[in-house]
Amino acid sequence: MKPRKAPEIVIAPAVKSKQGDTTVYLTFLPGSELLRIADIRRLQRDKNHELEGFQRQEIRDHVNEIAQYLDNGGTLFPNAIILALEPTIKFEGSRGGKAEVTVMDSALGRLHIPVREEGQRLAWIVDGQQRSLALSKSANPSLVVPVVAFETDSIHVQREQFILVNRAKPLPQRLIDELLPETQGISLPRDLTTRQMPSQLCNALNSHEQSPLRGLIKRSSQASGSGHVVTDTAVLDMIKRSLSNPNGALADFKALGDETGDANSMLQTLIDFWSAVRDTFPDAWGRPPSQSRLMHSAGIAALGDLMDRIAARATTRKRQREFFATELARIKKDCAWTAGTWKSLDREWDEIQNTPQDVKMLSQALVQLYAQKIKR
Repeated sequence: MKPRKAPEIVIAPAVKSKQGDTTVYLTFLPGSELLRIADIRRLQRDKNHELEGFQRQEIRDHVNEIAQYLDNGGTLFPNAIILALEPTIKFEGSRGGKAEVTVMDSALGRLHIPVREEGQRLAWIVDGQQRSLALSKSANPSLVVPVVAFETDSIHVQREQFILVNRAKPLPQRLIDELLPETQGISLPRDLTTRQMPSQLCNALNSHEQSPLRGLIKRSSQASGSGHVVTDTAVLDMIKRSLSNPNGALADFKALGDETGDANSMLQTLIDFWSAVRDTFPDAWGRPPSQSRLMHSAGIAALGDLMDRIAARATTRKRQREFFATELARIKKDCAWTAGTWKSLDREWDEIQNTPQDVKMLSQALVQLYAQKIKR
């Protein structure tokens, strides 16, 4: 009779403590071990229509983005994976392992977690399933990640913690956009990388001494003030649209295949165009959106589309500002930024709102108006 093979066990250094009546552990594990010791309880119904599990389905794009970050040299992964553990899990205290002074009722030791077949494991992932899946796929299997675990044999407690952890409000997109230019040299997922250049340009437009938008753009880090009349969201969207448009004024400066490129030329083009806008419509410039639809999100978006249309007609980039000014002068008398009516739209100037429909409508009106003028 063959001797029974000893079960494989993952042993990790850990700190054991208490939160109320619940035992909690803090440990570190190689990312490749997570799915060997912990199951993912998917949200589903059994044959009796009873609810099972709590985890959503794998989000492949998100998992692949994280794995790509890890494979491209990402070695900083401080976000803790949260596990639920069966109370039968073994903790072996170290000699003299009682934490001193600042952390009461805590002990140092080693956590023994058996490796079992899927569906029979003694640990379950409460938060971090996408990260765990990415770590298991990564070419960097030895990366050690923090793990917080708590003992419970109740699926209801696991669901409760899953809801509490995931109901927290995510970081505001405006805050992320403002932080992105300050993360140079850090490997980021592609969805964030594509937002880096627009935010960098937005920062420059708000600070460059030659920029007509200097000090006019509202950013998350700035205190409210009467001088900030344009939202950074409007400026960012305008820049993104130009970068994504193959015929956009900024697209020519992109590096082949990505969103990076000649940032200085992009910035100069933006400065030249918006300087021409300021000079063409001085009475509408720098006023709150309630007084000027030019500084309104709809106006910024529509003029950005017009910038792309005008730039497509340029035969040289020399004297670019003068070219923009000459072309904008063609439509000056037909614009109703602060008073009057948009004749082609049959809308009063202050009826234009920041809705997708109005933005599209105003953009099309400006581009069509310009097209009519150059035909004449």
